[in-house]
Amino acid sequence: MPYKFQSGKMYRMPTHFGPSLGPRQGVDGRKYACKNTPKTTKYSVSFLTNREQLENLLPEGFELGAQPVVTVEAVYITEIEWLAGRGYNILGVSFPAIFNGEQDRAVGSFLTVLWENLADPIFIGREELGYAKIYCEIPEPRVCQGETHIIAGWLGFKFMDLKMKNMRQLSPEELKSSADEGSNDGILQYKYIPRTGEWGAADVSHAVLNPSDSNEVVKERWEGEGTVQFHKATWEDLPTMFHIVNTFHDLEIKEYRGASMVKAIGGKDISDQRILR
Repeated sequence: MPYKFQSGKMYRMPTHFGPSLGPRQGVDGRKYACKNTPKTTKYSVSFLTNREQLENLLPEGFELGAQPVVTVEAVYITEIEWLAGRGYNILGVSFPAIFNGEQDRAVGSFLTVLWENLADPIFIGREELGYAKIYCEIPEPRVCQGETHIIAGWLGFKFMDLKMKNMRQLSPEELKSSADEGSNDGILQYKYIPRTGEWGAADVSHAVLNPSDSNEVVKERWEGEGTVQFHKATWEDLPTMFHIVNTFHDLEIKEYRGASMVKAIGGKDISDQRILR
């Protein structure tokens, strides 16, 4: 007898084995508090670029924020409860943007792409949330003589170098002050799923927002100098994403806007992700 979907349960392919497991639905429907875990270390470098280049990356309904500042951020996540204590690494590229829809308006950081080095969070985050996730290798940072060096690559081709130096730890007073500076609605993204058999058409195509509310608590913050370089690739180097890497390679770097390293604990299961209309 064919199975039926259970009401109120989340599914993803393959559906034949019952409700799916992941960050928003554990065994027996368990939820994860995300208060004492996970632990994250975030490394980021920002730079001022050409406004027109960033505007070309925005879907309809979006406009560029106050300044054309790109942030490249590598995050190392450990003690993830829904992965039974395992972790993974991510690399994202974002810039300030505003969404103006028929019903919603949101100000935040527009995440253009999110590389991850593990399949499970990639397909879960793409299908359920609408994150533009793809795979790459993100080794642990190398630290030598005060310089932190992070790379990203794919099957032997290194496509990014991120370097940080002269880092200074913020005092508790400075840490509190930096946390109070600036606020926005969250992380803006664009969800797109093609329609099978009607290539060029979409099953899903809309903006989404990850609200800024979170259980994350910043324990340490360091600030200093940094640089980032994306290496020009050919189709032979990166058959499915050379056009992405080359877009970042071509961005004009007018001036660097500093680097940061943040250690934090806690987060959320992102079940509050919502469609913007």
